Amino acid sequence: MKADKKEITRLLKTARGQIDGIIKMVEEDRYCVDISHQLMATEAIINTANRKVLTEHLKSCVRNAKTDKEKDEKIEEMTALITKLIR
Repeated sequence: MKADKKEITRLLKTARGQIDGIIKMVEEDRYCVDISHQLMATEAIINTANRKVLTEHLKSCVRNAKTDKEKDEKIEEMTALITKLIR
């Protein structure tokens, strides 16, 4: 992985902490909208981490592919990921 490991780890640990908090909110039968806000905030952090990982993948792995075949394979991987992201 070419993305900044410390930054990605920090983001994921933050999301994990938020999920632990959300679980507690559910167990405490907190207000649905408050839970939803926390879920959306957690999704945003995970999306940020994913965007950073994929950006660095494009900048390194895809850009530095040696053969045309390897480049095409990397492009196909990214196309498949983008398809999953926009569903």
